[in-house]
Amino acid sequence: MIRILRAAIRLAALIAATIVMQTTWLAGRQVFPRHGRARRWTRKFAMTWWAKLLAMIIGMRIRIEGKPPRPPFFLVANHLSYIDIITIASHLECNFVAKNDIAGWPGMGALASGVGTIFIDRKNFLDIPRVIRLINESLDEGLGVVLFPEGTSTMGDKIMPFSPALLEPAARAGYPVSYASISYRTPPNEPPAHAAVCWWGDMDFAPHFLKLLLMSKFEATVTYGEDAIMADDRKLLAKSLWNAVNGQFHPVIHQSRSIHTKKL
Repeated sequence: MIRILRAAIRLAALIAATIVMQTTWLAGRQVFPRHGRARRWTRKFAMTWWAKLLAMIIGMRIRIEGKPPRPPFFLVANHLSYIDIITIASHLECNFVAKNDIAGWPGMGALASGVGTIFIDRKNFLDIPRVIRLINESLDEGLGVVLFPEGTSTMGDKIMPFSPALLEPAARAGYPVSYASISYRTPPNEPPAHAAVCWWGDMDFAPHFLKLLLMSKFEATVTYGEDAIMADDRKLLAKSLWNAVNGQFHPVIHQSRSIHTKKL
């Protein structure tokens, strides 16, 4: 009963926090219709504090290792769950490259769209040039861009190969790419992180999200690499970044069987 009550309170708090932050952002867009320092501050407040609030509400403690990049930056990271967006947005001012399905998610989709998330149709190769153009525009505006180049979320036993397609802007411009690894851990008395936090395989969103809200707490660790990586070939850049992220990744689960993934 306590766990059910906890989940209900958290859900109500998540909805309220999202409404407040979305209203703040929309008001800021009306007051500051042009790009500028004030509008950027409003955007940062809406996105960053929304993520901080959501992390606190769902009981997620975020531990940062290393030094996060300062905007503008291009950052890649491994992908474990939809929670990754909250984990990173809580301490970085950035735009995310995310699957277009997220745009239709209640609350989160509307706010993500409003603050400039770059949505991509991963099933449509012809959508890549548009996404590359938007990535370049974000960097030109002094924002960070966060990309999950695995193209899929996993259960956290290993890092999948990085797709080089969306690394083309960085390779072509000789832009340094920062990197980070994400990992999650749950207390001994809670379900394991690979089942309750990571979102992969054929997991449905609603049951998984409910399981997340039922937990008392969990921990996220974001480890940032020391030096950004540059390469003028996108395939070489993807491989170098994969090696760097894989070298510092703390697996959520150790296992030898084949990994199942959910396309994102």
